[in-house]
Amino acid sequence: MSTLLIKTDNKNSKILAQLAKHLGGDVISLSDTQFEDLMLGTLMDNVKTGTTVSKNSILKKLKAK
Repeated sequence: MSTLLIKTDNKNSKILAQLAKHLGGDVISLSDTQFEDLMLGTLMDNVKTGTTVSKNSILKKLKAK
């Protein structure tokens, strides 16, 4: 199984969704917010270091800004 994300306007989305359904694929529609959440999660997974930091060091960095 593979997944393909295509970001387009509403008119073209409907056409592509119909084609995907006709070809036997499943179509899931995402709002812009859901798409942004998905991409943020993907980015976070890609930059994971596996190390932990203390709450104090995070708060110190936040206060410095």
